[in-house]
Formats: sequence, structure tokens, C-alpha cells
Amino acid sequence: MCGIVGILGSHEVAPLILEALKRLEYRGYDSAGIATLSDGHLDRRRSVGKLVALSDLLVRNPIRGHSGIGHTRWATHGAPSERNAHPHRAGTVAVVHNGIIENFRELRDELAAEGSVFETDTDTEAVVQLCDRELRAGKTPLEAARATLARLEGAFALAFLFEGEEDLLIAARRGSPLAVGHGDGEAFIGSDALALAPLTNRVTYLEEGDHAVLTRDSITIYDATGKPVRREIVEVPIENFFAEKGPYKHFMAKEMHEQPTVISDALARYVSDGRDRIEIPPGVDFSRCERLVMVACGTAYYACHVAKYWFERLARIPVEIEVASEFRYREPPLGHNTVGIFVSQSGETADTLAALRYVRGEGGQIVAVVNVETSTIARESDVALPILAGPEIGVASTKAFTCQLTVLASLAIAAGRQRGTLGAAEEARLVATLCGVPGLLARALALEPQIAEIAKDIAKARDILFLGRGTMYPLALEGALKLKEISYIHAEGYASGELKHGPIALIDEDVPVVVLSPSDGLFDKAVSNMQEVMARDGKVVLISDSAGLAAANHGVWHSLQMPACDPFVAPILYAAPAQLLAYHTAVQKGTDVDQPRNLAKSVTVE
Repeated sequence: MCGIVGILGSHEVAPLILEALKRLEYRGYDSAGIATLSDGHLDRRRSVGKLVALSDLLVRNPIRGHSGIGHTRWATHGAPSERNAHPHRAGTVAVVHNGIIENFRELRDELAAEGSVFETDTDTEAVVQLCDRELRAGKTPLEAARATLARLEGAFALAFLFEGEEDLLIAARRGSPLAVGHGDGEAFIGSDALALAPLTNRVTYLEEGDHAVLTRDSITIYDATGKPVRREIVEVPIENFFAEKGPYKHFMAKEMHEQPTVISDALARYVSDGRDRIEIPPGVDFSRCERLVMVACGTAYYACHVAKYWFERLARIPVEIEVASEFRYREPPLGHNTVGIFVSQSGETADTLAALRYVRGEGGQIVAVVNVETSTIARESDVALPILAGPEIGVASTKAFTCQLTVLASLAIAAGRQRGTLGAAEEARLVATLCGVPGLLARALALEPQIAEIAKDIAKARDILFLGRGTMYPLALEGALKLKEISYIHAEGYASGELKHGPIALIDEDVPVVVLSPSDGLFDKAVSNMQEVMARDGKVVLISDSAGLAAANHGVWHSLQMPACDPFVAPILYAAPAQLLAYHTAVQKGTDVDQPRNLAKSVTVE
């Protein structure tokens, strides 16, 4: 959520900052703004809504300068409005901020008592007013920024721009990610590397507590104690910057159709050349694991739900699945034989990162399953397993989810081998099954025209239920989440066996019920639940294979024939129709598919 860009350049920076902010739109935002220095004087432009509104404003009222900062805001303190939009300014300093300042009321009251006048409802204004006070007391910009940082509590990434200082940017991070970009006579900051493309591919990721002093000729980084430190310069592969929709109307559509390719890439990383064995990096040891704790948020949490079945069946490890935002506050007892698996697309999810640090403090082994190999979660783990999905711009996760499942399935197989619960022949069979997933997914995605027709009816509903048994239960939860987050239709996912324990009271002729049920060992029980729905005039959408439809297609409202598959990979395959159904329903309703209201791609504050 939110996005920060800063440039010390050799050209007019406003257009460059605007383009960089567009590359951060996937993070979610409701207002935006830019501040620049022109002949040493601060100037700024801010607007509510999408970046096109800021772009129009800059055409009508241009802003000049070779130094500047920009921001896309996702409202926390204060409603979306021009006055609450960043950059904030007080006196001779402007600030942009991601995160939350937890002690802002205390600071605000202190400053107001000294005569400071506040113009916004935001926590960020306390930062800029505090820095302005320090400047008026005679401190240099660096001294003022450091004095300000020392007073702040909470999670933040900050960038300071000072009037009269056209060759200076100061950046700091505590809890929220921030990257520094190295140019030729130029310097940059951004919330992530994607923001800095194509300005530079040479990036340094600030570590927890760091602050950086940028000029066009030098970048000096200080750690949390104020000591100068060296941080690695990483050359980010240019393909990581690729974020074009191509022939697709939405990024979500493009990313769904990329799934066969990116899953193939993930399998190529973890499957042996002989395609009969999983190879994971050294350092992941499940042989002495007594307890596996899987921690995530949102869609990644549902990926963990599926993986629980795999780890318990294949490796015989007891698994607990935890919502990251609840986990660390329970302070659960852990031990040295606990393995924690932390799943995050961005690798910057604040709650997941906090949970990781709790497990680290309890002596557990840390394994990260992430899409961004340079992210904080990846860097703070014992072993990081990239899912190799590539940039995912659509807020609703699609290819990252199926790549997470692919990597977790691979990890469960490896765990079974390490623990002696999985023989070589069975491992080879499961690996071969995984390797067949890209082809099966391509066939499932080819069902899109049929799914689009079903979506025309689904879009008329106000409430929808998703049902599934076994590994289809987490898919029911994920299908409901996808539908509600981009179409704004109320949807809930349930284990089919729970139908008679409450949800059946909701069934009538106006409530579609999507049943995800391949013809596996649980199919007959799923059919019984489906019959209970139809007996109460519920409209059933049955998603199954040919054998399933042959046995249970009578009386359903809509049906969709999926390719037959091994039950082991069914959760990966059945993600596709759930995603496509949500997508086409949202298209029918005319919502903003890639940037649904109130949502952010990466939740970097609690």
C-alpha cells in the first residue's frame, strides 16, 4: 500500500516521478502528489483519485525542477482528500510517508502547544511539522531529519526534501520497505525496484532502521545506531521490470494466462534434471521437525491451507496454519524443532514479517516462500524459496497463488523424502504429476468463453456460496475471496460438510452455489451436499471433470467440465476456473478489476 518515489535528476523530474508512480499503482491508492524544487523553492501538486487526475493537473498547472518526491496514498488517518494527500509540507521541508506513526497524537499535541498549525488529519503531518521545528531551531537538514526519526514510533518509510537543497534527499525505513537507486550523476528512491525502472537497475535495499543521505554524486547509508554502513548494490534483472498488459484488457487477465508459463519456471527451479526428484536449497531440514507452523495473510493463507493436507499426508508432520495478524499476539510456545514457513507474494507483508521475527526469537527454523527474492522476508529467513511468478500487478492474486501452491507442493514432497515417509517411486510419480500441471492449466484456461457465459448469471446475484471438500475447501475459500474482492458481491466459502451446520439456512432460489468437486474419493459426499442445495431451490454451478459431471450433472444450473487430474494437483488446477469466474463477473459489473476499491497489493502496515 502507498508508494514513494524520489529523484535527484538531470532533467525535469515531474514527468519521471509520475511515470514511476504509475508503476506503483498495483500497490493500491486513493490520492497522489508530487513536490519539486525549482530554483531552490518547494512547489507541489496533489489530487484525489487515480493518477490521471494528477496528470491532468500537471498539464493545467505544471511543476518544474530537477529534484523531487512523489507519493500514492492509501488512506489510514484521514479520508482521501487533496489536503490529506502527500507530499506534506511545513515551512521549508516536504515529506512523503508510507506506514503508520503510532505516537502521532502525542507529537501533534506537543507541537500544537508550541504554536504549530495543522492542516490535515494525517499522522504524517506530525513528521513534517516536527522536522520543520528542528530546522527552525538551527539544525542542518540531516540533523533535523535524524532528530525527527528519533521521536517516531511505528512503521514507516520516509523521504525528506528540503527547500534550498537541490542536491539532497534523505530517506529512512523502519518496518516499511524502501530501495535506493544508483544512477550516473543521479540518485533515486522507491518503495520497490519496479518503481525505479527504467531509471536504473542498480538498487540497494535499506535494512531495518537504516537512513540514507542521497546526493547526485554519493549515497551514504547509516544503520539504526547512526553508524555508516555498506549495503550491497543489487543489479535487478530487466525482466523483473516488465509490466505491460499486452493484448489483455486487464493485468489480472494477463497474469491468469501466464500461469502455465510461470509454473513451468517454478518447476524448472525445483525439479531435478531427471524429472523424478525435488531439489531444494540446503538448509531446509524437516527430518527432526516436530511441528510445522505456516503463517500468511489473505490468498497466501489459503495456499497454506492446501499445503497442510500435503505436508500431513506426505511428510506426516503436524501442521498449524496461522493468520499472521493474530499469530504473534498469542505468543504461542515454540521450540527449536519447529519449522516456520512464511508465505508472502511481496515479501514485505507487515504482519507476516512480525510473525517471522517472533518465530526467530523463539528459536524456530525460518523458511520463506516469496515472489520477491530481495524482499525483507526473504532476507531475514534461513532459506528463501522463490515462487518465480514474476511481477504481479493485479491486486487480486492469481499466478502468485498457483506458484505458491506449486512450490509448497514441491516442498512437501521434499519433506516426505527427508523424513522417510515417501519412497523414491512415489516421489517420482508425484513429481511427474506436478510437471503435468502447466498443460492441464492451459486446457482449463481455454474454458474461459464458457466461464464468461456463466459469469453473466453470477453477476446478477447478491450472495454466493462456494463449497468444497478436502483440498477443495481452501479453494472454496479462495474462490469466494476472489469474487468478493473484485466484483463486490458478497461471497463465502465453506467446507461442504459444514453446510448443515448453518449455511444451508441461506439457500434459496436467489443464491448461486459454486461446487468445486473433482471425481475423487470425496466426490460422493460432495454430491450429497449438492443435492441438499438443489432440494431447497439453490442454483448449483458444478465444476468437475467428465466422470463427475456424468454422475451428478442432472438438475444443476450450470456445469463446467475440467480436465481429469490426479487429486494431488487438483487445487492448482481448480484455481483457474475460480479466478476466471471472479474476473468475468467483475467485468460484467464494470468494476475496476486491477485496482479494486479499498484494497492494496502489499499490506506493509498492520
